[in-house]
Amino acid sequence: MTSRLERITEQRLDSLTRIRARDIDPYPHSYHPSHTVREAITLFEQQGESSQDISLAGRIMSKRSMGKMSFLDIRDSSGKIQFSLRYDLLGRERYEFLQDIDIGDIIGAEGKLFRTKAGELTLGVSDFAMLCKSLRPLPEKWHGLADVEKRYRQRYLDLISNEESKSIFVLRSKIIAAIRSFLDKQGFMEVETPVLQPQAGGAPARPFITHHHALDEDLYLRIALELHLKRLVVGGFDKVYEMGHAFRNEGISVRHNPEFTLLECYQAYSDYNDMMRLVEEMFSYVARDVLGGTKLTYNGNTIDFSLPWQRLYLCGAIKEYCGIDFEDYPDAASLRTRMAELDMDVDPTKGRGRLIDELISTFVEPNLVQPTFLLDYPVEMSPLAKRKRGNDRLVERFEGFVAGMETANAFTELNDPLEQRERFRQQLKEQVAHEEVEIADEDFLQALEYGMPPTGGLGMGIDRLVMLLTNQQSIREVILFPQLKTKPEL
Repeated sequence: MTSRLERITEQRLDSLTRIRARDIDPYPHSYHPSHTVREAITLFEQQGESSQDISLAGRIMSKRSMGKMSFLDIRDSSGKIQFSLRYDLLGRERYEFLQDIDIGDIIGAEGKLFRTKAGELTLGVSDFAMLCKSLRPLPEKWHGLADVEKRYRQRYLDLISNEESKSIFVLRSKIIAAIRSFLDKQGFMEVETPVLQPQAGGAPARPFITHHHALDEDLYLRIALELHLKRLVVGGFDKVYEMGHAFRNEGISVRHNPEFTLLECYQAYSDYNDMMRLVEEMFSYVARDVLGGTKLTYNGNTIDFSLPWQRLYLCGAIKEYCGIDFEDYPDAASLRTRMAELDMDVDPTKGRGRLIDELISTFVEPNLVQPTFLLDYPVEMSPLAKRKRGNDRLVERFEGFVAGMETANAFTELNDPLEQRERFRQQLKEQVAHEEVEIADEDFLQALEYGMPPTGGLGMGIDRLVMLLTNQQSIREVILFPQLKTKPEL
């Protein structure tokens, strides 16, 4: 039995044959519209009806025929406009050609702008050209593709049919441009570092592994940008940043995608206090630039990115929200026992740092709605951070949280090569089965031995910032092509 899609495709193939029989190329090489839809609208608002001919091009989103007059709704990347096609202006042959034009086709047309009696801005078409014949129909309800997974798998359909989705990615582009603008104005230099690396360092995460045949060795997709950027600080670049993809072979959730966009920046002669100010100012700058102000709505809450952010010490925050003072529990076993008293299902393979991280995510994060910095983490959680002045059990590290979601992570960077080497050695010694740890990178350690100035470093998830500024609850809504399990057929 023939499916509906097969029948429609067959009908469109018949139309394609008839178009070609007219000696018309349904897939011409180019077309040069004089204006975008938005430019045309602006032109009309400035000049009103005029004798000036313009040309526009776009995809047909709807088609209405009334005898010897037809209307098409056309959309390009800038907006939507109506085309009016009349038998008496086009002539019989050209008007009958409309029978072989379908919703989803891309056409170009020229004519004059006017307003209909209903007040709709319209292009009165004097001539048109087929630019691309669509062989598959758009989703029936072209104003919104309802199947969420299909939206992710066939993002092109989502972008064609869902203006809200399209606007998210337009805003994402503006957010990234605003971040670059902010950092450039602060004197940072944008750089690029390797995606393929002989060792995956800079974060405790499971990497993706590939094999380079010419070198006959395994390489790793980077899990962080940190170690190469700090090499550049050693080399004399005092302010550097990179915005690029990182890859972690871990779980997928509404906040995690295996491939994600990461910003990292490093500033010589600075510490984590300077990085806090940088984060506050950056978020405020970006919000004002793309939204027009520092306040936004996310998941029903009004979030305010104005300065200053709230600052909480990690130890005090955990104690406030669950009653545990982690400094009273110097090892994993004692902390695990205490957490079990809170009816937590504690993984026996997790070390003390991972257990504290679980306390943060379970009890603290959900309470951090307004922009907040959590300060001063245990040494075992942060092997690349410098110890806190006045408390050797902690490091100078903060994480930034907004709407219960981590958005930034920063250190006063450890630049003592002997202590850094010992931190890596100690982590490997205390490694528990199935727990990821920082990998010692010998070349990075050698770079530190040449001398790195006091440095503040920052890592920030771009996708989560976009989620906040576009009020999206899932990271898949802000990544054009999120990772999904492969299906044999779409």
